[in-house]
Amino acid sequence: MKYNLPDENGFFGEYGGSFIPEELQKIMNEINVEYNKARKDPEFQKELAYLYQHYVGRPSPLFHAQNLSKKYGAEIYLKREDLNHTGAHKINHCLGEVLLAKRLGKKKVIAETGAGQHGVALATAAALLGLECDIYMGEVDIAKEQPNVIRMKILGTTVVPVKSGQRTLKEAVDECFDAYVKDPVTQLYAIGSVVGPHPFPQMVRDFQSVVGTEVKSQFKTQTGQALPQNLVACVGGGSNAMGLFYPFIDDTSVNMYGVEPAGRGTAVGDHASTITYGKPGIIHGFKCYLLQDENGAPSSVYSVASGLDYPGVGPEHSNLKDIGRVNYFNITDKEAIDAFFELSRIEGIIPAIESSHAVAYAIKLAKQKPGESIVVNLSGRGDKDIDFVIDNYGKQYGIHR
Repeated sequence: MKYNLPDENGFFGEYGGSFIPEELQKIMNEINVEYNKARKDPEFQKELAYLYQHYVGRPSPLFHAQNLSKKYGAEIYLKREDLNHTGAHKINHCLGEVLLAKRLGKKKVIAETGAGQHGVALATAAALLGLECDIYMGEVDIAKEQPNVIRMKILGTTVVPVKSGQRTLKEAVDECFDAYVKDPVTQLYAIGSVVGPHPFPQMVRDFQSVVGTEVKSQFKTQTGQALPQNLVACVGGGSNAMGLFYPFIDDTSVNMYGVEPAGRGTAVGDHASTITYGKPGIIHGFKCYLLQDENGAPSSVYSVASGLDYPGVGPEHSNLKDIGRVNYFNITDKEAIDAFFELSRIEGIIPAIESSHAVAYAIKLAKQKPGESIVVNLSGRGDKDIDFVIDNYGKQYGIHR
C-alpha cells in the first residue's frame, strides 16, 4: 500500500496530532486550510519553484565523494545542501512558510533557532518577501554561533535571547511558542523542523522533500542505477532527514538511516538521542518519542551540535521507527568532530557539526557495506562552527590560532 500519512487529524500512526489550547487550534485550522489550498495552487508552486532555482540555487549538487569512497570502501555521495543560499537545507521550508504567511495576511514571522541556520534562513526569506521577523535563541547557542547571530541582525531581524533553563533549543521553542500564543493573528510561528502541532510536521516535510526528489533524479542520471542502496541523514527535530527520506519511503529496496547525537554518553543530560532512549510523550503541541524525567516532563539534553539538542523528534520519524522503515543510530561528539575534520581534509568540504554526525555514520556504514552506494544529506556548511571547533578542539587536530 502506498504510504500516505499524516491522516486528516495530523497523526502519523499514534504520533503527531495537535495538543494545543482551543483558541490557538482555530488559528492552526486556518493555517491548515490555507496550506492545503497553497500546495494545490499552481501559482504558489510556480513562485516557490522560481525562488528555489533563481534565489536558493536549486537543484543542489549530488557530489560523488571519491576520496572518501576510496578510503572507506563504499560509493559515498553527498547531497550538497550546504551550497544553498544561507548555507543549509533550512531555506527550503522557510521560503514556503513565509510565502504562506503572506497568503494569510500576516505581518511578522517568528521562530526558534538552535545552530542559527533556521534563524538565518527565515530572516533571509522575511527580508526578501517584506515581513518582520523575530528569532528566539538560547544564550548558550548565541555564544556558540555568533556568525549566524550577526547575519540575522544584518538581515534586519530581532534576535531575542532566551535566558531560561538550559538556555538552548528547547527553551527557545518554549519562549517562541509563548510569544505566538499571545498574538497568533498578526504573526506566524514558522516552525523550524518537522515538529509542532499539525500541519507543521507535514508542511515542513513537504517543502523539504525537494531534497529527496532531486536525489532520485540525480542519482539515476549520474550512475545509471534506479535507486541508491542507502540514505543517511542527521536527526534532531528531523527536517533534513525527512526531506531526504520521504520520496523514498515506498522504495523498500532503499535502506534509510537517521543519526542522532549521542553526545558525551548515556547519562541524562549528556545526549539528545530521543528515539534511542525516549518514550512516547507530548511536547510543544504534538506527540512523539520524547526524552522524559520521572514526572514525564522533557528531560535535559546535550549535543555538541546546537541544531540537534532537542528532547523530542518529528512525529513522522517516531512512526517510521515503530514500523521499522527507518533505522536510527547515534554518533558521539568525538565521532562527529572526527568526521568534521575528515571531510574537510580529504574532500575540501567543511560541514556543519550537525551534518558531521551523518558523515560519521556513513563512514561506519561504508565499512559494513563495501561497494554499496550511500547518499548522505550534507544538510549544512560549517562556517558557523569554525570558531567553536577551533577553540574547543583545534589543538587536538594540530590547529593553533
